[in-house]
Amino acid sequence: MEALQKAYEARSKKLNKIEKVKALKSPKEAYEKLEEYAQNGYASIPDEDKSYFLKCFGIYDRPATPERFMLKLRIPGGYMNASQAQVIGECAEEFGQDYIDLTTRAQCELRYLRIEDLPLIIKRLEAVGIDAYQTGVDNIRGIMADPFDERAFDNVLPSHHILLKMQEIFLHNYEWISALPRKFNTAITGNIANRCNVFCHDASFVLAQKDGVYGYNMYLGGKVGVVGKSADIFLKDADEVLAAFDAIIHIFKRFGFRDNRNKNRLHFLIEAVGIETIAAAIRESAGIDFATAGETMTKMDYYEPDQGKVQLRDGSFGVHVVVPSGIFKGSALMEAARLAETYGDGNIRLDMEQSFYLMGVQDVPSLLQEEFFKSYKSLNTPYFNHLIACAGTEHCPFGVIENKNDAIAMANYLDAKVPLESGRVRMYWSACVKGCGIHGLGDIGFEGCKAKVEGVNGSGVNIYLGGQLTAVSGAVEGHTVIKGAPLAYANYYVESLLLEYKRLRKPNESFENFTQRVLHNFTYAKIGFMMMLKAYMRAKKIDIEFGFETKVHTGKNEEFEVFELGRKLYFQLAKQEAYSAYDRFTNVVKREKLEDIRKLVPGIDENIAQMLELILHEDEAKRAVVFSELIPFIMLYNK
Repeated sequence: MEALQKAYEARSKKLNKIEKVKALKSPKEAYEKLEEYAQNGYASIPDEDKSYFLKCFGIYDRPATPERFMLKLRIPGGYMNASQAQVIGECAEEFGQDYIDLTTRAQCELRYLRIEDLPLIIKRLEAVGIDAYQTGVDNIRGIMADPFDERAFDNVLPSHHILLKMQEIFLHNYEWISALPRKFNTAITGNIANRCNVFCHDASFVLAQKDGVYGYNMYLGGKVGVVGKSADIFLKDADEVLAAFDAIIHIFKRFGFRDNRNKNRLHFLIEAVGIETIAAAIRESAGIDFATAGETMTKMDYYEPDQGKVQLRDGSFGVHVVVPSGIFKGSALMEAARLAETYGDGNIRLDMEQSFYLMGVQDVPSLLQEEFFKSYKSLNTPYFNHLIACAGTEHCPFGVIENKNDAIAMANYLDAKVPLESGRVRMYWSACVKGCGIHGLGDIGFEGCKAKVEGVNGSGVNIYLGGQLTAVSGAVEGHTVIKGAPLAYANYYVESLLLEYKRLRKPNESFENFTQRVLHNFTYAKIGFMMMLKAYMRAKKIDIEFGFETKVHTGKNEEFEVFELGRKLYFQLAKQEAYSAYDRFTNVVKREKLEDIRKLVPGIDENIAQMLELILHEDEAKRAVVFSELIPFIMLYNK
């Protein structure tokens, strides 16, 4: 523990402003005044309660909806029964403009709530076993788990009962409410498929096997944009999981940094002292010499949304309900509750992609004939089946773009322009750098930003590619391929990518596998440039066969890629080579002049002509060697 103490002292020179707010009172004092605030109205609530203390109980004052609150509910592992769904739906319809947000943590949020109604709403929810305790700010948030725990064919270790015991350690316990330096996210799965983004949490307990025994490997320090590290700890049973969990939250509570809130998550404590030190502290705190890590068994991707249903172990089905961008209605949730009881076993399971499953369904065809499925499909198009989008500017003070409807608009655009009868494309949208839409883990990710068009600032996105939820070493974050794409043009850039997917994909190949097989042969700079170039060519009606190749010889060397692209584009347009002979990625005869493509292709687009001159210039010293030099020629507003 000595190293942890030293790291803590080194960062304890000053406290951040939130820690100073915490010192004003206890969260309990604020919560006990909720009835008083309801009677006296919004203006009676002190600023510190609106900005911090009420958030400890999931009550968020939302400036985007003045004098209206968001209530973030705790749905353990996304498990909800029909009675709970009915009451949540009623509260949303009666008090919250019939609006519900489904979240990427398999939870739901009510919005547009008045302070006058909150005590009654909370009582109604508590009557069916739902509350919002510790769902905000510096608390242990809702724990994620596999929606098919115990019931799926790929489930090895039922884990929901462990999740509930983990909650018992901290939930409704005032020793833990607002006691941490920052929020703490947790996940547990005993399944082979990764349906809960299990590797990207502060603490993750992942199905593993060691010496013929099934248990859990422990991963630590994950967060948005960061995959957790293996703690090299194997936990053989529920008791060891609970001991390790109790140890890590106590370590974080005691030694977590409390100065710079942007660097106060568990990730930064691990960064300061090393994962080995944290693992040793966990063993010491728990009083158990945990075994070293076994082989992680959660290695498969999940495909249930691509079939619309999944057979469960008892022969019944979990039927998928696609909720684009998580925008849902209270009235729709009440109808889902009715369907869950009429056709299923009365259970609903929320998932990490802002959708859910009706569980225990015996007669799937009859269920799908219900009017409900005209609005919320069981099987949508590949662009909607895995669509995620966080709250955005309409509801979140950090949002840079509207986001939810932007995501839906792009999915609709791609459906019209690049229809796919089958396939799997995970498009994840975050409205800002905080990444609540887990954009870095999408096949194609979008991060809201500001972007300029002809000097005028507007909405934009940074476009990511190549995120993976499951890989050999866990999850993999994607990489930026286009920075600051104006939102008005992002559809066209992504269209380029999906046209290539449709052209080159193998039967039933997912976009993730297509990325691994084809796109990973190129630099990210070339991929982004090709997305923009093909969009420009479509806009200019330059109809030639030009795209990505499946056999590549440039070795992910950007300079070689630039020259090779120029050479092939010149040939496609002029029907002749730019030079008579080549030595790898340059011309052999150095005195040979480049023939003006304008003479060979009358009426050629001037931007393309100038770009080719820069790529293929006779003087190698004057050639473009990186794609960023070429982007000004193909900006869509040049058309």
